[in-house]
Amino acid sequence: MSHFPTWKIVLILAVTAFGALAAAPNLLSRQAADALPDWIPHRQISLGLDLQGGSHLLLDVDTGALVRERLESMVEAVRAELRGARIRYEQLGIAGKAVQVTIPEAAARERVEEILSKLDPGTEVESHDDGRITVGLSDQAIAERETAAVEQSLEIIRRRIDETGVREPTIQRQGRTRILVQLPGIDDPERVKRLIGKTAKMTFHLVDDGDLGQALAGRPPPGTMLLPLVEGQAPGQQPQQLLVNKRVLVSGENLISAEPTFQNNEAVVSFRFDSVGARRFGDATTQNVGRLLAIVLDNQIISAPRIREPIIGGSGIISGTFTVADARDLALLLRAGALPAPLTVIEERTVGAQLGADSIAAGKVAGVIGMILVAAFMTLAYGFFGLLAIIAVVVNIILLLGALSLLQATLTLPGIAGIVLTAGMAVDANVLIYEHVREEVRNGRSALSALDAGFTRAMTTILDSNLTTLIAGVVLYVLGSGPVRGFAVTLSIGIVTTMFTAVLVTRLMTFTWYRRTRPQVLPI
Repeated sequence: MSHFPTWKIVLILAVTAFGALAAAPNLLSRQAADALPDWIPHRQISLGLDLQGGSHLLLDVDTGALVRERLESMVEAVRAELRGARIRYEQLGIAGKAVQVTIPEAAARERVEEILSKLDPGTEVESHDDGRITVGLSDQAIAERETAAVEQSLEIIRRRIDETGVREPTIQRQGRTRILVQLPGIDDPERVKRLIGKTAKMTFHLVDDGDLGQALAGRPPPGTMLLPLVEGQAPGQQPQQLLVNKRVLVSGENLISAEPTFQNNEAVVSFRFDSVGARRFGDATTQNVGRLLAIVLDNQIISAPRIREPIIGGSGIISGTFTVADARDLALLLRAGALPAPLTVIEERTVGAQLGADSIAAGKVAGVIGMILVAAFMTLAYGFFGLLAIIAVVVNIILLLGALSLLQATLTLPGIAGIVLTAGMAVDANVLIYEHVREEVRNGRSALSALDAGFTRAMTTILDSNLTTLIAGVVLYVLGSGPVRGFAVTLSIGIVTTMFTAVLVTRLMTFTWYRRTRPQVLPI
């Protein structure tokens, strides 16, 4: 105790000063903190949904639509394979969760089975006595597609929300096909909902020259589909229907950029393809000069310009009587990518900012009352050493707030409970130390020897108890969700700061006091 290395003193003071500097921006407004120089820590604690208000959405990924889409594309693939092999077929379509086709010629069925079994590694081909052959996806293939769709949806939702500027959103998987989205402090929840919910799947198709009247009567030619043209349509007006080929010339997966811009004083979206998309787009426009090209977004034709000349550069313009906001949102959706399956909002809650402010105020009151009671107990029980313990607790809370600011960990209402619990645990460590010191004094040791033995003996107990609690906090964070994780964050960080202040800061203050006073009897 009488010897405290200089490097350790410098380290303790430096960590304490840096923690205070990191926590200081929380005393400023958001604008004042952002205006601080970059070399000064200027991050503030990110408040969770329950503290600053916002929207809570629970989304469900429609994996059934994903399977249906895969079956529809499989129908086109079967048609192309059988036509290429010059095999006659009948009644090709979707039956339940499989694609069904009838092969009239018995001699050709074995060959058809071999061809169809190579369509997809996850397909199951079954032949029937009446000439029907069904091609379906295995349960494992469906489960893998569902998992991939949910994971891809998570990433795309995160990209879309990040571009809206929402601070510290919570986006996580919940269950098999559900996604939890919490958006603290958003100004326009409806706009964010629209951005999240749109599939934003963009594809380019050729407008078919077939009989539109026959298609409107419910008999579209094979390989075609009727889609509404929304370009130039007034609200409430019945959209015009166009007959387009199902074959996709280029998809939005090949887009590498999309930006809102202006052309002839109209808001438009400029886009650019990657090398593969540029080649496909160039080939398609070269071979179909003079025909209409349908730009389809979520099964609606947003524009159908005529190809006047080959477009070789891999870039183009999407126009469609957009407002500036529409063009900006469309560009955002295209940049973020298309959702693999539609999303359904199955739960929505809005937390008012006033409720969050009340929670913060209640948390502050609880913290202040707790600190006053702890300070009163420690002062009555341990006198001057109790005051040192209270100073260490204050340093502990400052370091905890600084760590939350630097790590941008989200503070929730259960997190405030974790901070209050941290203060109690920090005092608990000091109680262990002081009780060991008292025991050494009763055993007749000198003041210096009692202090040194008290800190040394308590060290093992403090480390063991805090490490086991830290393990529990980490497990809660990994396995828990929502409020549980908010509590685990502050608890885990608080344990680290508690071990630092109880073992090092308290010991440094005690050492400094002893060096200055050299007491013969400890006031404890």
